[in-house]
This record gives sequence, C-alpha cells and structure tokens, in this order.
Amino acid sequence: MAIVYGTYEREVLQHLPLLNATDGDCVVAWRDGKPISAHVFVAHVHAVAESLPSAPAAINLCEDRYAFLVAFCAIALRGQTNLLPSSRAPRAVDEVMAAHPGCYALGEQPLDPAPAGYQRMSFSDMPLAPEIDSTIWPSIPAEQVVAIGYTSGSTGVPSANVKTWRSFHASNAGNLAMLQQAVGQRFEIVATVPPQHMYGLETSVVLPLLGGVGIHAGRPFFPADVAAALAALPSPRVLVTTPVHLRAMVESGVTFPAVAAMLSATAPMPIELARLAEACFDAPLLEVFGSTETCVFASRRPSVDEDWQLYDGVTLHPQPDGTLIEAPQLSSPVSLADIVSLSAGGRRFQLCGRHADMLEIAGKRASLGDLTRRLLAIPGVKDGVVFQLDGGDALGVHRIAALVVAPGLDEHVIQNALRQAIDPLFLPRPLRLVHALPRNETGKLPREALLDLLQQHDPAV
Repeated sequence: MAIVYGTYEREVLQHLPLLNATDGDCVVAWRDGKPISAHVFVAHVHAVAESLPSAPAAINLCEDRYAFLVAFCAIALRGQTNLLPSSRAPRAVDEVMAAHPGCYALGEQPLDPAPAGYQRMSFSDMPLAPEIDSTIWPSIPAEQVVAIGYTSGSTGVPSANVKTWRSFHASNAGNLAMLQQAVGQRFEIVATVPPQHMYGLETSVVLPLLGGVGIHAGRPFFPADVAAALAALPSPRVLVTTPVHLRAMVESGVTFPAVAAMLSATAPMPIELARLAEACFDAPLLEVFGSTETCVFASRRPSVDEDWQLYDGVTLHPQPDGTLIEAPQLSSPVSLADIVSLSAGGRRFQLCGRHADMLEIAGKRASLGDLTRRLLAIPGVKDGVVFQLDGGDALGVHRIAALVVAPGLDEHVIQNALRQAIDPLFLPRPLRLVHALPRNETGKLPREALLDLLQQHDPAV
C-alpha cells in the first residue's frame, strides 16, 4: 500500500528531515542490548507507516521507547497527529479519543481492555535490512502538526497543546546544544520518564532524531534497573530523570555506572538533592525549565547557580500575573503563570513562583512553592506538598493544606517545625500524614488526586 501523506502540498511547504544522520550506520537506539542503525530505524518507520489506517490522528500508547519512536515517526510520516494524553489510564485515553473523532490507538503490547480501534504493531515481521536508499531520509512538512500534548492536570483540567515539526526542531536545538556543550558531540540517553510526557518526548524521542544521540529503549523504574540500563550503553551516557526518581536512586545504595551528566525536570530540584546526586554519580546535574505549552527554553546547574540561562533566541517579558515568552519554537508569544526576575541583560532569570501559587493573608505574602520547600527541609520528611483548598471565606481567603510522608514523625512535630520557619498565618491546616503522595509517572501531583487523598484522611474537608 502506498503511503498517503495527508493534504499537505510537499512542493509548497518547507520540509524538515525526519532524521539527521551522518550515515546509515549511525546508531539511533539500543534495544535488547543491541544497537539499531539509522537505516534499520527508517525501514521500521516505513513498514509501520504503510500498515496504518487512514485517519487524522492516533493515540501513541507504546511502552517500549524505541517502539514509541518508530510509531511517532510513522504516524507523522502518514500526515497524522500523535495524540499524547496526560496519562495512559483508560479514562484519560477515552477522553482524548472522544475529543478527536475518527482517531485510533497504536501500541506494541496486547491490551485488555483495548481502546476502540486499537492497532498493535510488531517488530517480528518488520524488515531487518532496508530496501530503501539509506542516504535519503524521509522529510515532514515543517508546519505539519505532529503531536498534541496534554498538560498533567497538576493545576486543573488537562489542556491540549499543538506541536508542529518545526517547533520540535527549534526547541530541541537548544536542548542538544546545551547537552553537547556539557558532554560532547555524541552521547547515549537512558530515561526514566515516559515518552508521552512532553519532557520525555523532547529528550528521548525528538532529540535522537536531531542526530548524535542514541536512546535506550526501556524505561527503567527501580534503581537497579537504571544501573543495568546504563551499563548496557557505551560512554558517554546521560541520565534523563526527575527529582522523585533521583532521590530514590541516591538513597538506594546501588552502585551506578559512570554518567557524563544527569538531566532533571517536571518538579523543582532541591539544592540538597542536587548535591547528593552529583556526589553519588560524580557528574553534573543539569535542570531544564519549560512547560507543555512552551517546551524547554532554559537550563541551569542548580548545585552552583540559582539563575536560569535562556536558550538562544528566547526572550522573557515579565507581566503582573506571570511571564510572556517569545521563543523560536513558538509561532506567537505564550503567557505562563511563572513570575520571574530578569538579570544579565535579560539572558538569565530567577524563578519567584507562580501567580496562582502566591498567597496574601492579612497583608503578608508567601508562595506555595516556598512553603513546600520549607516543609521538605524538615529532617525526617521524605515527601510533601502544600496546596490551597477550593472555596474561600467571606474575604476570599483560601485554606492551606499539606500532605506529608514522614515515617516516625507526627503531625504536631511537623507543625512545630514549620512554625519556626514560616509565618503562623501560613501554617497548613489541615496537615495530614500519608504513606505516599499520588504522583503520576513523571512525579507531578494532579490537583484532583491531592484533594481526593486529603478527603480520605480528613472527611471534614
């Protein structure tokens, strides 16, 4: 069956290559301990693209990172859009499918129950040797919408964000330049984050397509699995992870193979954890800043620098209720709720908090982010979060609550410790001890899940 590329006029629109590779033998990925070359990867993409049904879009449910990469490119090559729900939970998948009539779901695993129109791809019947000219890589229209990513829901209902092939190229040029400056022109990536999440998509799916990067096909979760995945790759290696995963690795006692650098996002990185991680891995920890709406646009090394360095071509415009962002990957400026303070002629910034996180009670100000940071600094607190409840009093003031993981401590001890660190006006009431916070795959805390967990421990809320 011939590949149908959609309604785009290939002679009119500018195209960008699907893959930047110096030659067909360049390694794109590592799967089952074996390298996968660029020409085999392209052959896999063509094989899957030819098997896909005609449709406007597909939900990419692949668990294996290489399978996700192949499916992502095959869907785009057919002129279709990758739909990326905020989670792979059946309800989240069903909601996205309902919002995109005529779409189907694609994955490499048998699912029961499976979404409507589920297509299962298999590598067993794919060509191992290409029948194409491996020096001519396929290309995609620059303005083709290749993905629609959904926010995590940590601040409310997940929202859809459209990404073109040009915008992905532009945003990841900054990521690639930053990492190449830190570790060299060629490196391999092990990622603990799911490829469906925008951070995981940028760093472990799109980044390898820009060239000079090979990815590990797995998504290791436990520290020993991360160590095994790193050991399966040649040096230099980069570990793409989150603060939650990193803390588990640091505290595990596992010995890890050498890495050239670590990369973190999805949640603020505590400085103490950054320093512990650098001592554990004997490598720099780099942190990137971005959002589903903007993709990554800045980075820093938190153990030595509080300021964020903007990527080339990015400009920030502070606003009373947030920040307006101009970046090469954005067709128009995007407003975020983050409040920043600029320095170095506008090329660097400090994050002051989010507009929605800023609290004002009796003329005094605080931020939920700073309150959470002070909670986590209490000895014995393993995890925790401070957040506002819905509904306010007659003056519009919302109650502040906290959920804390602190084995061996009681609520009064934690409250007394907080009283020494913050104004009593901002003490969270209620504060409840829990066994674990309801973090999703990337370590984020969906607001609905927090409210549900708090109500389980405090029905009066």
